[in-house]
Amino acid sequence: MKVQTKADLALILITMFWGASCLLTKIGLSGLEPLTLMALRFIFAFALSAAVFGRRIASSGLITVKYAAILAGILFVVFAFMTYGVKYTTASNAGFLTCLASVFIPIFAFVFLKQKQEKKVLFSIGLAFVGVALLTLDAALQFNIGDMLCILCSVAFAVHILVMGAYTKRVDSVALGVLQLGFAGIYSLVAAFLFETPGLPQTTQSWIVVMILSVFCTAVAFIVQSVAQKYTTPSHTGLIFTMEPAFAAFFAFAFLGEVLAVRGYIGGFLMIMSILIVEVELPRHKKIQPGNEQMKGNDLL
Repeated sequence: MKVQTKADLALILITMFWGASCLLTKIGLSGLEPLTLMALRFIFAFALSAAVFGRRIASSGLITVKYAAILAGILFVVFAFMTYGVKYTTASNAGFLTCLASVFIPIFAFVFLKQKQEKKVLFSIGLAFVGVALLTLDAALQFNIGDMLCILCSVAFAVHILVMGAYTKRVDSVALGVLQLGFAGIYSLVAAFLFETPGLPQTTQSWIVVMILSVFCTAVAFIVQSVAQKYTTPSHTGLIFTMEPAFAAFFAFAFLGEVLAVRGYIGGFLMIMSILIVEVELPRHKKIQPGNEQMKGNDLL
């Protein structure tokens, strides 16, 4: 099996984990409060990631710690919106709505960085908003509070991606990523003590959910992604990641029996297409010069 094929399969696996995270979060909230669930998820994920990348963390400087603390603040907001959003909406809706970061990024890049956007990006943004409307608006044209929180999760995640992109150019990205998990765990734990009555899971089901979220959906996903993306193409990565909402809807149907209305599935499909348009770069062919009708494989851009 080719190395790139293995990398693609690894990315599909972690995309499945991410797709299952909304379902697992919804199940986990039946036995734990939101901030407590977040704290446990981040703390266990940090412990596992730190065990793997301990040397890189030890060699990082104070500037990395500073950047990680800032990023973790944004990450805390991302997961707070997501966790509370899942509590008040369906796992299917949450799976679609929390994946809109790639659509918000070009909007922020245009508004704050004055970066012009391609026509296909503008089209994808419009398509995404049509999809959101079909998926979330009720007969009175009102948003469910959970749906709104999940959209805000995507907005915050878009900010996180932009800030992370700036910071990773200055420090070790792996150490930065692991340290932010630790800080996010601390922030979540402090918030849990301030607003909840935190405690450890009391049932086997709660422990299983916490460990899957921590180990597979966070720590392993982060480690595998950081390695796998070195051996595949950005277009493959973007295409694979668009599968996350589909996995989320499948798991919600299989384990919770959630079924969307027809217009909801149409809206979800449009949202996936909008993400696909933004993320995937299709190969373009160079023009064939006169007298050279055959084009070699390396003529692909």
